[in-house]
Amino acid sequence: MEIEKIREKVLNCGVKIVFPEGEDRRIRKAAEIIESKKYARVLILEDCEKPLYKGASMVANGEADAMVAGAAHPTSAVFKAALKMIGLKRNRSIASSFFLMESDNKKVGEKGSFLFADCAIVPQPSERELAVIACMTAESAAEIFGWKPRVAFLSFSTKGSSSHPSADRVSRAAKEVENMEADFVFDGELQFDAAVIPSVAKRKDPAGKIEGKANVLVFPDLNSANIGYKITERLGGFTATGPILQGFKKPINDLSRGCSVDDIVSVSCFTALQALYAKEKKGR
Repeated sequence: MEIEKIREKVLNCGVKIVFPEGEDRRIRKAAEIIESKKYARVLILEDCEKPLYKGASMVANGEADAMVAGAAHPTSAVFKAALKMIGLKRNRSIASSFFLMESDNKKVGEKGSFLFADCAIVPQPSERELAVIACMTAESAAEIFGWKPRVAFLSFSTKGSSSHPSADRVSRAAKEVENMEADFVFDGELQFDAAVIPSVAKRKDPAGKIEGKANVLVFPDLNSANIGYKITERLGGFTATGPILQGFKKPINDLSRGCSVDDIVSVSCFTALQALYAKEKKGR
């Protein structure tokens, strides 16, 4: 499992993560595990005013390397605090997110794993924003997981099989990535089955670049992405980890309010790895 590899990578890393929701018992339990297994150093805030903003400011001024929150606050509140106190990377116009989706079926995706984007941040992305989301997620796939990204722009249409403005928007988003001179494999618009099942891809898109082997799935909007990951998790038997946020100057990650202790530990390990990569880039 990818998450197990990430936990190994962050052992004894020394990254400092601030948790602004110290009143939540799940956070406290997860913090104990993170400290005991030496995945990261933990800073917990208790009973402070505007804890999300306090935690984000600690990351901004270097008191902490990263922040994990959202167990007791909606994604929108975590996002607003991060945007105000941390801000976006210099070359990014938006922030976005992905979920790591993992299963025991090693014949699909990247040996059973996919990245789904954007499942948490951008409700109705424009063509340009969809292209940026694809590029950010491909970068995360390569940097965090060591994958060779194969990015599919999803729609209800495959290469013009249906004529509708929403499908055309997805097709134009893929063309935007062409203009960005991306160094990863991508294609679209594609239906889900044409993106992930080689036999279907041969019938529906025989000349396509993905060949039914996508490992990064870019959904056309937040509605479809959020619904899609939850169906995949709850009915499809996949394990979902995230949302993992992308595009901020420093690592800040969100938790589902329904998260388990193990979810918090997993997202924290992601966050620690993001912080490690950020330090490496800064030192180059």
